[in-house]
Amino acid sequence: MLVNMERLRWVPEEQPEDLLLVNIPEFRLHVYEGEEEVMAMDVIVGTHLSRTVIFSDSVSQVVFSPTWTVPASITRNEILPLLEDDPNYLTDRNMEIIGGTAELPVIRQRPGPGNALGRVKFLFPNDYGVYLHDTPDRELFEKPARAFSSGCMRIERALDLSRALLSRQNGWDAARIDAVLSGGKETRVALARPVPVVVAYFTAWVESDGGVQFRDDLYGRDPRPVTPEPEGCSVDETVQRP
Repeated sequence: MLVNMERLRWVPEEQPEDLLLVNIPEFRLHVYEGEEEVMAMDVIVGTHLSRTVIFSDSVSQVVFSPTWTVPASITRNEILPLLEDDPNYLTDRNMEIIGGTAELPVIRQRPGPGNALGRVKFLFPNDYGVYLHDTPDRELFEKPARAFSSGCMRIERALDLSRALLSRQNGWDAARIDAVLSGGKETRVALARPVPVVVAYFTAWVESDGGVQFRDDLYGRDPRPVTPEPEGCSVDETVQRP
């Protein structure tokens, strides 16, 4: 509890009018309008080796039918070995080479049902290259511990979130969003008012009704208390400690 109380010191006391809060150990995204939580959904976060970073920023763009440019590390370590065994690997996954070299090509996945980013992604420019996005791997949301990504955050109800963020933006009702998605072409929509997003790491907190919640320390960030040395000793006091 003390560790998490210290973390609260880094959260602004005055909550913005709208807020997206991702709590990594909880595997949940909370959507607030003022002090009211209007939506919540499950989230898939980074593995222990590819940890989702803790930071804050603002969502500035919603991207429908996104393309996915494969990170160089994934191309090098995963895709190239698979291409050696299966020359049709890229074609079968709606991927194309758009640059790079023969040793390390730049690969992009076109929009479509199998796109790794799903139907929509949410951009908040940051130094870590992470963002929120949909996913075609729906079965992973059934897992109680959802640390499967390479650092980005996959969200359970991405389409619902896009509708909520654009609900106050003229011309972007549910019908238009559905029409854009059916077109299958990458479409970027800048938010007239960017929405703050906080990616946090709370393993313990108190609910509004007074109940206390605890979650596993997924990334081992909670320091363990130091057990004090006993004042007395039941063994031979002449033994010197190393």
